[in-house]
Amino acid sequence: MDTSPVLIGLDFSPENNLTRYLQTIRKFPILEQEEEYNLAVEYQKKRDRKIAYKLVTSHLRLVVKVVAKYKGYGLPVSEMISEGNIGLLYAIEKFEPEKGFRFSTYALWWIKASVQKYILNSWSLVKLGTTAAQKKLFFNLRKIKNKLNLIDDREMSQQILGEIAQTLDVSVQDVTDMNTRLKAHDGSLNTVLDSSSDNATEWMDFISDKKPNQEECLAYNETMHYRRQLFNKALSVLNTREKDILFKRRLAEKAATLDDLSKTYHISKERVRQIELNSIRKITKAVGVMQ
Repeated sequence: MDTSPVLIGLDFSPENNLTRYLQTIRKFPILEQEEEYNLAVEYQKKRDRKIAYKLVTSHLRLVVKVVAKYKGYGLPVSEMISEGNIGLLYAIEKFEPEKGFRFSTYALWWIKASVQKYILNSWSLVKLGTTAAQKKLFFNLRKIKNKLNLIDDREMSQQILGEIAQTLDVSVQDVTDMNTRLKAHDGSLNTVLDSSSDNATEWMDFISDKKPNQEECLAYNETMHYRRQLFNKALSVLNTREKDILFKRRLAEKAATLDDLSKTYHISKERVRQIELNSIRKITKAVGVMQ
């Protein structure tokens, strides 16, 4: 989300110390409705960073409250708070106080939208939530399963799948697919397997590198270079027509047809085929002699 240049530079990120951040935001006063309205009207007119700062800081606790509802997705809380704060900044730019709504009511929508977008983008390499119904399914399926006391790894019955599908206005197949994707959350290769050890082992450590090492790459390059030299020398045994036919038939990106070459050289297609095969035999023989 893009925000106004007025808001660029206002940093409300938890960074690495979440506890300190939560202690800090408690110090900012919560605005009364009239004061909030007056600040919003004034910001609309002046776009003053100091006014924006007051509006933002008084609602940072609202962001934390929203993020707390999404802790079950296993994503970093500090990052979700940062995304929620971006939504809060965006809400300030779009808020129209004359419509009579509290800023917190309006900002709540933008905060949730930002956090949900981050969760959807972070959850899987495969794009999730392409429609409003699928987004609703993604964010409500876990909640419904918790109410039904269902364990994540246990398959749901057709009856339960049908009830969930009806509740969320999606197909049973949509529920089944989403449940599978929720259970198969993409993991990080840098996940530590044993944090108690001084030399913490990550999943990455168990992945073998099948790429050739430096010595193998060097040997391969030398071999290919030698073969290219042999081939180029062997080409000298061919005349101009033989080289042209061989290149156009075997080495060009789009091979020429026998018919095309027969018309070019005014010979039969069979003759073109014979020249092509003879050229290959000559080169093969020449390469054998050079080696």
